[in-house]
Amino acid sequence: MIKAISDRVFIRLEPETTATSGGIILTEDYHQSRNIGRVESVGSDVVSVKTGDKVLFHMFDELPSYDKDVVVVRENSILGVFEDE
Repeated sequence: MIKAISDRVFIRLEPETTATSGGIILTEDYHQSRNIGRVESVGSDVVSVKTGDKVLFHMFDELPSYDKDVVVVRENSILGVFEDE
């Protein structure tokens, strides 16, 4: 596990979907933007989210990390926290 610093947040992306809700199977060429995930680590300056929160973030502010399914964003790139989870 890696610990975020400052105002950084590590987010594990939701798994890529292989079929639609109606059952249509998607091809490997179809790439949906993934901008929802679970917070894995937060820096010491982060106040609006905590580890385990499901969040929506601005997809163009993400940076790659040690894992292809984990991205790093600044706290101000987080658009919202899902409350029904």
